[in-house]
Amino acid sequence: MSEKSSSIEKENEKLEMIEKSGGVKEDRIYCLNIIGQIEGHYILSSEQKSTKYEHIIPLLVSIEQSKEIEGLLIILNTMGGDVEAGLAIAEMIASMKKPSVSLVLGGGHSIGVPLAVCADRSFIVPSATMTIHPVRISGTVVGSPQTYYHFERMQDRITKFVSLHSKITEDAFKELMMRTDQIATDTGSIIDGYEAQRCGLIDSVGGLSEALATLTKLMDQKK
Repeated sequence: MSEKSSSIEKENEKLEMIEKSGGVKEDRIYCLNIIGQIEGHYILSSEQKSTKYEHIIPLLVSIEQSKEIEGLLIILNTMGGDVEAGLAIAEMIASMKKPSVSLVLGGGHSIGVPLAVCADRSFIVPSATMTIHPVRISGTVVGSPQTYYHFERMQDRITKFVSLHSKITEDAFKELMMRTDQIATDTGSIIDGYEAQRCGLIDSVGGLSEALATLTKLMDQKK
């Protein structure tokens, strides 16, 4: 096989990997994309871009066990989605021993916030935004105190996770979550990259080169 044919074959394998798992391994780093809506227990329309948690979870196990992969780069451009699925993915990444860095491009909204802060270091580009709001209720809901208590506890789980994996306090995060002057039809806040860094939610404002440089440094330190 010629060198050119081998190169084309490798590129085709990369494209196939990206299509199937939403990520690709390059040298020592695995790049994982979390895009669109995070799909949980219900299948979304084929017209929607989605990240499927049943694909991501075994992939994370494989990355953690791999001898070739030394670091994980998470690229986020997500509108949010299923709370339990998003939080499950965030918990798995946070518990990994492999160094990890997240980069928010476009948006890291709703349950995308825990996913943005679950890595060892987090970055956001200046133009990206993050929407922070209370857990929303959709579908048929039983109007009982137990229902509201369930959603309150779910919201507390998210708040505790975010404060534990970033520099923002629980009170400051709740304040952003419950603001009434920013979103016309909802409570919450929409913050950009600089605001996310100022409030301690994200570590640094930066792009791909900064994220990769930090991840490489973390990998080298681990060695």
